[in-house]
This record gives sequence, C-alpha cells and structure tokens, in this order.
Amino acid sequence: MNTALLIDDVRLTPILISDPPLLNTQGVHQPYTPRLIVEVVTRGGVTGVGETYGDGVYLDLARPLAEALPGHPVTDVNGLFGLAERVCGGSPGAEEGVDASGLRGVRTAGKLRLSVVSAFEVACLDALGKAVGLPVHALLGGKVRDAVEYGAYLFYRWAEHPGGGEKDDWGAALDPAGIVAQARRLVAEHGFGSFKLKGGVFGPDREIAAVRALAEAFPGRPLRLDPNGAWSVETSLRVAERLGDVLEYLEDPTSGTDRMAEVAARTGVPLATNMCVTTLPEIAGAFARRAVRIVLSDHHYWGGLHRTRELAAVCRAFGVGLSMHSNTHLGISLAAMTHVAATVPGLEHACDTHYPWQAEDVITARHVFAGGRLAVPDTPGLGVELDRERLATLHRRWLDDDGTLRERDDAAAMRRADPAWVTPAVPRW
Repeated sequence: MNTALLIDDVRLTPILISDPPLLNTQGVHQPYTPRLIVEVVTRGGVTGVGETYGDGVYLDLARPLAEALPGHPVTDVNGLFGLAERVCGGSPGAEEGVDASGLRGVRTAGKLRLSVVSAFEVACLDALGKAVGLPVHALLGGKVRDAVEYGAYLFYRWAEHPGGGEKDDWGAALDPAGIVAQARRLVAEHGFGSFKLKGGVFGPDREIAAVRALAEAFPGRPLRLDPNGAWSVETSLRVAERLGDVLEYLEDPTSGTDRMAEVAARTGVPLATNMCVTTLPEIAGAFARRAVRIVLSDHHYWGGLHRTRELAAVCRAFGVGLSMHSNTHLGISLAAMTHVAATVPGLEHACDTHYPWQAEDVITARHVFAGGRLAVPDTPGLGVELDRERLATLHRRWLDDDGTLRERDDAAAMRRADPAWVTPAVPRW
C-alpha cells in the first residue's frame, strides 16, 4: 500500500451560512443554516474536502468517524460504511426514527449515517484525485457529458427575515408576478432553461396561478411544482388536471408511496420524488407500484457518489428517470453533484440547485453557470479549493451562536413572524 495515500488527519469544521427567507410548507428558512465541512489529509500532504448538513446529530456521528479514520486508505471508500457502522452504532438499514433536519422522507438512523459518510467519501475521492492527478469523474468511471444542466429553483419568499439576518436585493415574491420576476432574474444571471417552484406554501389555486404565469412568460420551457407532500390525493389530481399541459413533472404532491401510487394511477402527469424513495428499502414498493417516474437523487442521503451511481443503475433497470435534489449546499457539494451527474447516462432532467440563493461560500472561486449549465472540471479532484479565511469566519459565527441556529428549524423561524405558528400536518389541502 502506498503510505502517502493513508489518511493522516481529519478536520471537521461546523459553520453557519446565511440563508434567505425562503418559504416552504413547514415555515421559512432561518437566517443562518448549519453545514459541516470535512477535510481529509493524507500522509502525502494532500487534502480532500467534503460537505454535509451541520446540525448536532450529524456532528455527533462525524466526530467518532473522524477519530477512527487515521491510517485508513483514501482509496477504500467502500470501507467507510462498515467503519461508520462500527464506530457510530446501528445498522445500515436501521429503521429507528431520528430527529434530523435536512432529511426528506423517512428519518432513520441508517439514513442519517449515510448523510455523514457521504461527506467523508467525497473528501476521500477529492484527495485521491488530487494525489493521482485525476478529476473525480474519472475515478467514477469517466464523464459522459461535458456540462451538467441545472434548473432555476423558485421560492415564495419574504423581503427579509423577521428579527435579523443578512439582507439581499431580491425583495419579496408572494404572488405570480413576484415569481415570474424572480424567474426572469435567474434566467438573466444564470441562463436557466427550466423552472421549479417550491409549493405547499399557499393554497393550490394560488400556486396553480403562479405556474400558469410562468408558462405564459416562458412558453415551452419545462416547469415543475413541488409542494413537499402538502396535498391530499384528490387535490393532487385536481392540480395535475389543471396543469397537465405545462408540467414536466409534479414532485411529491402528496406524502407516502401509497398516496403517490394512487395519484400516479389516475393521472398522466409524471410524478417525481425526493421524499418517498430516499433509501434502498423504499425502491421495490415504489417502483413495483409505479408510484414515481423520476427519482431525485441526493448523494448526501444515499451515502456518496458511488452509491448515487448504483441508484442510477437501478432506475435505468426499471425505466425510471433520474435527476438530482438540492439542499442548501455550498460549492463543495455542488462540485460533487456535478462530477457524479457527469457520469450518469440518461440524466434527462435538469438538476435542482439552491446555489444562486447562497451568497456565502467556502471555496475560493464561486461556480458560474453558463446557459444554465456547469462545465465539468477536468482538474484533479473536485476542482475546488477551500477559502480558509472565509471558512474561519463562518466557523466563528457558529462558535458565537448561542445554540439557537445550530439546528435548522423552519417552524422556529416562522414563529418570529407569527408566534402562533404550528408546523402544519399533511395533507394541508
């Protein structure tokens, strides 16, 4: 074994990054959200980076894994899963519930652990790529496209956070005109060619009007609507009927495979999910019942880039489409998404990204979309470098916090504006 490829040290840096007041069915994003930056340092002096959620439950698992990694080869990414099971506890399919923000769909200990391992896997691949002079996509088998398409992610939003937070110049978007204006700016600045509206915020008729306004403003462009499971089966069917002529797909209109399968059986509008198929055990039932036609993968949920490719292969076998879900990621995770997306055949739907909403980052050069696409880098590793001064600043913000912002809680943020706010039960409508 080349000792230069053995892990010598692992650094964990929790940070708080600014987050605009984007609305969803649970409430509103807090002014700052936690992320965890993972650095893997080899004995050869090469550093690889990864990123995942930064809430306390993720940190609690990341710390023992980081302590166990020195001496582990960066080439042995498969071994990370067994190591994490030994030092973090539980089993890969563990079904015990956990209270973890960020996870969509089921919240199990096994899924939580995969979200932590994903950052270590990406960091190892980044370090390995730098050590051997290859881009991460080459380590995954090679790219099949030179650029990856992303879509404009549209949100109902307030002009600013109640009670503080960083300010921006986007203004409020609370009606169809505001959503269309937001879309026009994202097109002008990034060249996006498709649009996804985060729904479940207002009543279905109001959100139908917003999608219709987008269809009029951008005729022929792919449109998507995602209410995060906020609707009943009947409401989902009504929305599908009224928007069926303009939607590329309807994402998680209702919650759970049973309801999604019922909707899918009664409409021709394709259904997508990042809520009812987020773990291996959920695939069989959802695919057998034809509950979804597109899976939005997320390398954090699935345990990294290799397992994302495994998911893609399963989807191809069943004739199910694939795209990518977005969380409040920074440039490290966006780079990882781009590398793995570049290696997946049949990626026919633009990937999601929050990145244009994130004013802060920890890399030295921000990613730049051209025509709604990111070029796939051929530089060694992920092709990004840490901005250590910025990383230190965002870590100080985390250290200075009294603990109220270290756990993402959209309901808590909403209660600043409405003290009586209670996270709605689903279906809301």
